[in-house]
Amino acid sequence: MASRIRIIGGQWGGRRLTVADRPGLRPSGDRSRETLFNWLGPGLAGSRCLDAFAGTGALGLEAASRGAGEVVLIERDRRAAGVLRETVSTLQSDPVECRIRVLSSDSLKWMPASTESFDLIFIDPPFNTDLACRALDSIRDNELLAAGGRVYLETGLREPDPLAGRESDWEIERDKVMGEVKMRVLRPAPSPV
Repeated sequence: MASRIRIIGGQWGGRRLTVADRPGLRPSGDRSRETLFNWLGPGLAGSRCLDAFAGTGALGLEAASRGAGEVVLIERDRRAAGVLRETVSTLQSDPVECRIRVLSSDSLKWMPASTESFDLIFIDPPFNTDLACRALDSIRDNELLAAGGRVYLETGLREPDPLAGRESDWEIERDKVMGEVKMRVLRPAPSPV
């Protein structure tokens, strides 16, 4: 069984996409995506984005629709990754400037091996796991953010804060609570002199 999500803005705005109906997949809602992409604004144009826990692809595909230059979608669940590949193939039948790659991989294994850097990294893992903590550490340790890069972190409101104990590593640029979701845009904290 599959469900559908809607791309909100940009080139593919209004398009409804089929997404895998898999345990633990919960696409970021329309309101939270609209808020996030308003925060990101025109700085998204031409950027390199990593959707580290892609799931339905809602965040990465929204970034592609709104002008990102490259989007890498990483999804560990093979069936969900297969649906993402089909979706990307359908979308890219339209002329588009964005290069989109779907990788069927564990992002926490992929990130330490990567030699790439990104302007924006989406961290929206299944709630109530330690995946957000581990991803933030991996981004920092492996220098995955380009200069001036940002991280979008989405977590459950009632779960332990993945920034606890990492306050010296990250600065919160924007934050908001929507229902049961905590949304934050982070920048690396300046190195102490």
